[in-house]
Amino acid sequence: MALIVQKYGGSSVADVECMRRVARRVKKTRDEGNQVVVVVSAMGDTTDDLIDLAKKINPEPNEREMDALMATGEQVSSTVLTLALHQLGVDAISMTGPQAGIYTDAIHAKAKILDLKPKRLLAQLKKNRVVVVAGFQGLNPSEDIATLGRGGSDTTAVALASSIKADRCQILKDVEGVYTANPRVVPDAQKLDEIVYDEMLELASMGAEVLQSRAVEFAKNHGVVLEVLSSFVEKPGTLVREEVKHMEDMVVRGVASDKNQAKVTIRGLEDKPGVAALLFTELARKSINVDMIVQNVSDKGETDITFTVPRGDLSKTLRVAEAMQSELGAKGIRSDETIAKVSLVGVGMRSHSGVAAKMFEALAKQKINIAMIATSEIKISVVIAQADADKAVQVLHKAFDLGKKK
Repeated sequence: MALIVQKYGGSSVADVECMRRVARRVKKTRDEGNQVVVVVSAMGDTTDDLIDLAKKINPEPNEREMDALMATGEQVSSTVLTLALHQLGVDAISMTGPQAGIYTDAIHAKAKILDLKPKRLLAQLKKNRVVVVAGFQGLNPSEDIATLGRGGSDTTAVALASSIKADRCQILKDVEGVYTANPRVVPDAQKLDEIVYDEMLELASMGAEVLQSRAVEFAKNHGVVLEVLSSFVEKPGTLVREEVKHMEDMVVRGVASDKNQAKVTIRGLEDKPGVAALLFTELARKSINVDMIVQNVSDKGETDITFTVPRGDLSKTLRVAEAMQSELGAKGIRSDETIAKVSLVGVGMRSHSGVAAKMFEALAKQKINIAMIATSEIKISVVIAQADADKAVQVLHKAFDLGKKK
């Protein structure tokens, strides 16, 4: 008998028929002799609807109250799915994140899990019950509900799987696994049978919507075996696992784009030690995640710094920069929301040369201009115009022959 954690995303539990389908899938897993913990997202577009509702009332809603509101979406899902399981004769019980023993830090809207105490959850498993947990949420030090940010239900599932020593954590979605690119953008994108934690982490952080990057990082750090598969059809999915030697044979594993980015340029900064540290320390203090950073060569004692942030953090970023403009000695601040980040990812890059040259040449042939470049051992990312993002993904997918079945 195995202990399995299954996570179902919003499209998988979007309506009554979807809930019944998921309930049948959970029952089948349990009938095969497994213990099952289920983590669910909010139904369909519920989270977006709740955000829209709040902003109609107050354009800048309080983060504590927003967390309390948004957490209700997952709580509805967990209860409805539990009722569907009861209808099938399955002994099941629903739990909120706090009831399942998930404790977070004090940051609202994108809290991090600090501790797990699944005593109550384990007690229900011992009674041979299926436990259905509301994802995306936990209890913070003030004993308020805190949400884990977009995709946080993935992190809930992985964290619980680690805490209760599950044999496998299955992430069930509306796709059949991890693809070489977004199939909606690249029709001949291929499903991968397996992918390395580090590759999946890079793809997730670069805009691939299959898994939340924090969930992948948690799985890697705690050795949780992940499987991404469809909740609509029963086919093998994609295993996310530790690297083995043959995985380097595939130089580029996938290409991803992130259109949810904004670029900020601080102009005319004094070129002296400590200025950049001052700026980025304050951004970090405000929980703003800065990604790509480029600093120009000094000219007459001045320099420009350009960096990217999630578009949702742009207003907060600009407020910080404007408040610090005098302290930084800056002459101006510019921002651009019409950008996208496109990335190539593959562990094979470590042992193969010429990937960057081939990437830049392919983009140049299509007259796609590159504004920023960032690299790591297994990734090359560029910032381009948002209007060119889909075209760039298609061009790169073709240039690296990712549409061919391996």
